[in-house]
Amino acid sequence: MTISSSLNAGVSGLASNATRLATISDNIANASTHGYKRAETDFQSLVTANSRGKYSAGGVRAMTQRLIDQRGSLVSTSNSTDIAVRGRGMFPVTTEASIVANTGDLPMQLQTTGSFRADDEGYLRSPAGLVLMGWPADADGAIPAYPRDSAAGLSPVQVNGNQFSGDPTTEMQLVANLPATETLAGADGTAEPLSIEYFDNLGKSANLNVTFTPTVPAAGSSNEWTMTIADSASGGATIAEYTLTFDDSRGGGGTLASVTTVTGNAYDPAEGTFVLDVAGGPITAEIGVIGSAQGMTQLSDSFAPVNISKNGSVVGSLTSIDIDANGFVRASFDTGVSQVLYQVPLVDVPNLNGLEALDSQAYRVTPESGTFFMWDAGDGPTGDIANFAREESTVDVASELTQLIQTQRAYSSNAKVIQTVDEMIQETTNIKR
Repeated sequence: MTISSSLNAGVSGLASNATRLATISDNIANASTHGYKRAETDFQSLVTANSRGKYSAGGVRAMTQRLIDQRGSLVSTSNSTDIAVRGRGMFPVTTEASIVANTGDLPMQLQTTGSFRADDEGYLRSPAGLVLMGWPADADGAIPAYPRDSAAGLSPVQVNGNQFSGDPTTEMQLVANLPATETLAGADGTAEPLSIEYFDNLGKSANLNVTFTPTVPAAGSSNEWTMTIADSASGGATIAEYTLTFDDSRGGGGTLASVTTVTGNAYDPAEGTFVLDVAGGPITAEIGVIGSAQGMTQLSDSFAPVNISKNGSVVGSLTSIDIDANGFVRASFDTGVSQVLYQVPLVDVPNLNGLEALDSQAYRVTPESGTFFMWDAGDGPTGDIANFAREESTVDVASELTQLIQTQRAYSSNAKVIQTVDEMIQETTNIKR
C-alpha cells in the first residue's frame, strides 16, 4: 500500500507540473498580447489517513487561476479609439456574430483594453470581431437614465462616417455701447442698426435685425433707447421691443437703470435676459443685469458692439471620433462642433478573478464573480478610460522562465520517484524467484 501510494504521488506530481508547464507556456506565448492576464498554477497537498508507524502518500493537486485583477502598463498609440481602463473597471463589448444574427440578443462580454475602428457599417469593432457597447445619447447629447445592473440599455456603438450635424442657436449675448450724445436735446436721433446671424434647427442661417433708436428730448438728456428686434426667418417681422433707460449718476453712470418690455417676452432682471421667439424656436438673449458694467452701456459718442456671441453652427461634416476619460464617444465636425453620441460605462464585479476567460482577452460574468454594476467612467471605484492607449500583457518573461526551470526540475524529480518505485516493485517481484 505504501509503495503504491508513492507511485500515485509521483504520477500526480507529473500531472500537476504538466499543468503548471501549460500555464507557463500560455503566459510566454502571450507576453506581447495586449490586455492578456497571466495564469498562475498553485499546488495543494493531498493528505490520506495514516496509522502510527505507517505513512501513505496523498500526492498533490494543481489549481489554476487567471489573475484578471492585475493590470499591465499602458502604451500610447496613434488611434483615438484605442482605449484602456485605468483602474479596476472593464468596458462592455459584444460579438460581431450576434449583431449580424439580428435576433436582439447581444451577449455582454468585458475587456480592459481594445483597438476599435469603424467597419463598413460604422460599428466600432476590434480585429477580433468584438464591438464596443455604450449607452446611446439623446439628440441633444444628454445620456438618459439607463439601468446600472442590467445590459438592457447598452447598444453597439455605431458611427456614420458620412454623418452631418447642425447645431441650432439657443443662447446669445448682446452687449453694446450706445452713444450718450444721441439722447441729448438737439441730436439728430440716428438709429443704430445691428445684424446678428443665428442658425435654425435645420442648420440654415437667419438674422436678427436689432435697431437701437434714441429718444431725443426737447431739453436735457433722456438716456433712453428703444431696442427693436426683427427676425428675417419670420419675413422681417418685429418679434420683440424693449425700452432701455440708462443711469446718469456718478456712481453708476452709463449702466442700465431699467428695461421695460413693450412687446415680446418679459425681461428677467435677475438674469439680465429675455427670450426671443424666432421661427426656429426660442433663443435666450442676454443684455446684462441692471447696474452691471458688463451689460449694455451708454457712454461717450460712439456706437460699439462690445460682445456679440452665440452658440450654434451651420451643418458640418464628421471629421473624427474620440472617446474621452469619462467614456463619452464624441463626434467632431469641421465646423468645430463636438457632439456626444454614446457613453461607455465601466463595469465592476466583486470578484474579478471569478470572471470566465474567453478568447481575445474578453471575460464573462459568472456566479463566482458576483453580480455586476455599471459606473460612469471617472466615478466610483472603476477608474477612467485612456484613449490613444493600449494595456500591455501582465506577463513578466524573466519570471516565467525562472518558473519554467523550477517546473522542469520538479517534473524530472517526480519521474525519478516513479522510476525508483518501479525498481522497488521489480525487486519485490523477484523475491518469489
